Amino acid sequence: FSVINRRQEPFLSMKRMLINATHPEELRVALVDGQRLFDLDIESSTREQKKANIYKGRITRVEPSLEAAFVDFGAERHGFLPLKEISKEYFKKSPGQIEGKINIKDVVSEGQEVIVQVDKEERGNKGAALTTFVSLAGRYLVLMPNNPRAGGISRRIEQLKEAMNDVQTPKGMGIIVRTAGIGRSTEELQWDLDYLVQFWEAITQASEERKAPFLIHQESNVIIRAVRDYLRQDIGEVLIDAENVYEDVLSFVRAVMPTFENKIKLYKDEIPLFSRYQIEGQIETAFQREVKLPSGGSIVIDPTEALVSIDINSSRATKGQDIEETALQTNLEAAEEIARQLRLRDMGGLVVIDFIDMTPAKHQREVEQKMREALEIDRARVQVGKISRFGLLEMSRQRLRPSLGETRSEVCPRCEGQGTIRGIESLALSIMRLIYEESSKEKTAEVRAVVPVSVATFLLNEKRKQLADIEALQKVSVVVAPVPNMETPHFEILRLRQDETSPEHISSHQVAQEYNAREEDNTIEVPGTEKPVREQAAVKAIRPTAPAPSAQQKPATASAPEEGLFSKLGKKIAEFFSGGEEKTTEERDTANRNRNDDRRTQRQDRRKSRVARDDQRSGENNRRSGGDRRQGGQQSRSDDNRSRGRGGRGNQNRQNQQDKPADNKGDNKSDNKGPDNKGGDGRKR
Repeated sequence: FSVINRRQEPFLSMKRMLINATHPEELRVALVDGQRLFDLDIESSTREQKKANIYKGRITRVEPSLEAAFVDFGAERHGFLPLKEISKEYFKKSPGQIEGKINIKDVVSEGQEVIVQVDKEERGNKGAALTTFVSLAGRYLVLMPNNPRAGGISRRIEQLKEAMNDVQTPKGMGIIVRTAGIGRSTEELQWDLDYLVQFWEAITQASEERKAPFLIHQESNVIIRAVRDYLRQDIGEVLIDAENVYEDVLSFVRAVMPTFENKIKLYKDEIPLFSRYQIEGQIETAFQREVKLPSGGSIVIDPTEALVSIDINSSRATKGQDIEETALQTNLEAAEEIARQLRLRDMGGLVVIDFIDMTPAKHQREVEQKMREALEIDRARVQVGKISRFGLLEMSRQRLRPSLGETRSEVCPRCEGQGTIRGIESLALSIMRLIYEESSKEKTAEVRAVVPVSVATFLLNEKRKQLADIEALQKVSVVVAPVPNMETPHFEILRLRQDETSPEHISSHQVAQEYNAREEDNTIEVPGTEKPVREQAAVKAIRPTAPAPSAQQKPATASAPEEGLFSKLGKKIAEFFSGGEEKTTEERDTANRNRNDDRRTQRQDRRKSRVARDDQRSGENNRRSGGDRRQGGQQSRSDDNRSRGRGGRGNQNRQNQQDKPADNKGDNKSDNKGPDNKGGDGRKR
């Protein structure tokens, strides 16, 4: 295999895919252009990704009010299956037998088993969104096996329609052509489709062997997904720093896309791969709330429950000549960086951007256009609005996978995700009011306040008199128990009724110890819960029945004239000196000549029309310089060849030179100096 060492190599502006798999806990795939990171995907071994997985599930509840069913597919939370995502093959009644609006209770029932695919991952309290319209992603196509109406070709690749006309699509299935299918032959597209149909047959067969719920097919890991989805002609090389992952990727590429095999390289160097390309610092910005801009400004990204809010600050930006120019330049930089950060963090949903106020409408349109251009390379579907009169730009971005914050971050245990905590004095006063409220209830004997040390210090010193007044007025006992391990927003207030108090007195330090013992029991339970073992898929990777067609078939036809030219040149030179083997060479090249007969006839017709026009022109055209002299030479050679019946050696040589692609100019220059061309010049006279 290829081993690459880049100690002395300068960084070229080339797109690369870098795969870091040295730590099994975290697999990272980065796409870089030179040394600039423009896309990132991180997968954790502790968090199992369920999106695009295929399960056999069982409907546990049908909700007509939601027009949806809940499906047990093996996860902790049941999945959500809307009526519009249920294929008609699972309906108990055909739609023609139902009058009016379809009621979900009439078409599906509890206990029914269905094959479902995860459309959206679980988020917060929401279960996974499911669909029965399964889609299987291949290299060039996406197969929709139970959705014949789905499918089509992207508007950007209309030229694929000709290749798709000859692809045999099975009845009742739909296909979508991916962008990677540009320029692919019918044989390659048909091979990809046959492989996906073979895969779907294996899935349906496996679903009949067991009862629900169970995992039928698991989507590939992040590395195979990235190679399948991102590896294009513009990616110069794929560098992998782990040998076992390199072997997996190489075997996958050999089976599915053999033309890219030479781009897969193993990186072996002392310097870590991501440090070599200086992108570790850029990856860290994806975890930060504030991102600096080159001009000195900054953007602040705050994900909320409803949307992602992004604010732009000019900070130290002094790039422009006046305030308007500074605002425009900062906003243009921010638009480009925001598009990149949305890709790196994979943030989806609604995004609201608060740009710096710009008075001219021309500047606003310029920033909007810059935003659209920066989002063009995004694989997710993006909709961008216009800057409103309040200076806000609204946009929405498709959620391809859980965001980086959801997968690699944890909610802060102290503030519980709020971001701020209450001050000590405000918290102490609030606790004191709650103590008064609990003590004023009937039959209250004692109120215990378990609080952090700082809050207890404030209550027992600054508010000692008020606590004593509560005890005297309400005739209850107030116990303030400081706990060293407790931090400020947290506290606990316990109310003991008269029938709940024990005859023996419990001191305040014992109350704190009881709380500590209770908390330790809770913390011990969390690590004790073993990580669930990942379920093995019933259908894993299957081998295609036929080998992948070579994608070099098209380039081979382009290189055939070049090989024919050199072979013919050698034969013509030998022929010039010996002159006796023309018949034998013609027999060997019969196939090439037959292929070029039609083109030769067309060129000869064009020559005849050109000669007819040239007869009407003055003879000064033959003495023109530069490009006119070359044209005149060709015309005189055409006249000479017409008088000789167009059967001489020079005509064949000129024909081969015309067949040769125009980019081989260096070869033509060297060919003009050969002995064959000298003979041609002698005949031209």
